[in-house]
Amino acid sequence: MHVIVVTGAKILCPFGTAPANLTVTSQTTVLAEGKPVATIQDCAPNVNISSFGMCSSLANPQVASATAAALGVLTPQPCVPAVAGTWIPTQTICLAEGKPCLTGDAVSVCSYGGTLNIIDSGQKTVVVS
Repeated sequence: MHVIVVTGAKILCPFGTAPANLTVTSQTTVLAEGKPVATIQDCAPNVNISSFGMCSSLANPQVASATAAALGVLTPQPCVPAVAGTWIPTQTICLAEGKPCLTGDAVSVCSYGGTLNIIDSGQKTVVVS
């Protein structure tokens, strides 16, 4: 069974210091617990996915530069998510406005190496099997 993700869900990146919030903009007609249901297209940095606080990935050019300037001491920098494509769905049966709905077990990838995971779907009632 898959829990449907809605606006207000929490996402985690292993290189970030804090969870990010998900904001749904891909559709407005399908709701769960009164909140818009997310689709795999809700993946735009700073539009759908907020910052994860500070980034510690050396693949991030700002982190690499600051770390080099600090003589090799890891120096995290503000996170600007660099999402590489849409969410990778685990189910494609449930659609919202013709787009696959996002479920709690979907993942996405940051260009700086982190795999983004949904840690809180934002609702608990609507499940697809």
